[in-house]
Amino acid sequence: MHSDSHAHLTMEPFDADREAVIERAREAGLRHVVTVSSYLGDAARCADLASRHDFIHFTAGLHPHEASAWTPEVARDLREAARRPKGVAIGEIGLDYHYDRSPREAQRSVFREQIALARDLGLPIVIHTREAWPDTLAILREERAESIGGVFHCFSGGPEEARRCLDLGFYLSFAGPVTFKNAGGVAEAAAYAPLGRILTETDAPFLTPHPHRGARNEPARVVLVAARVAALKGIAPEAVGEAATRNLETVFRLPVS
Repeated sequence: MHSDSHAHLTMEPFDADREAVIERAREAGLRHVVTVSSYLGDAARCADLASRHDFIHFTAGLHPHEASAWTPEVARDLREAARRPKGVAIGEIGLDYHYDRSPREAQRSVFREQIALARDLGLPIVIHTREAWPDTLAILREERAESIGGVFHCFSGGPEEARRCLDLGFYLSFAGPVTFKNAGGVAEAAAYAPLGRILTETDAPFLTPHPHRGARNEPARVVLVAARVAALKGIAPEAVGEAATRNLETVFRLPVS
């Protein structure tokens, strides 16, 4: 039993064989795949895709790269999409100070707006943070986001960042980088985090786990992430897969499979 808490199945790299990718995920034993929206217009496409597959769910959100495009109309569209059947969260949202594709002040403002949207809709949030830990954690505290809950996707911090996220009540989702030779603090965080607060993901088509780095990623490869987390914890991969699936069902409020 495995689950992929974060993939981008509506993106162009899957246009040629999307249904085959989804079938491979099913054959690999995945109970759930969450397809995550990030750019303008993507949430509706994610909702459409989820409506056609029983084990796929979706999120509605605007990535920090796109924060400059935020308007009342964008907020309205996200709200409408998130209310559709199988919408499980607002995301991915947050801060990205690595590329700064939108001004940081715009990123912070839109992050707060989307936290408010999640609260209004009664949904958890899926957080993207890159080189922005202090501001991300400060905004979550100021917005009392612990009352909303959610997931730090593709967790990139070390044990100290993990502790702070866990203290706020959030789950940590580990992706391909935990399998890399230079995983460092991420690997330490995976070993540190309680099994009951861990999710697994691919971030497909990105961040393909070892030994397939350089190839397009896809949800079926989440089993490699689970295997690495299991090795770091000294437990069986099946234990990580089952725990990650149960945790996903908890945070996204899905029926137990």
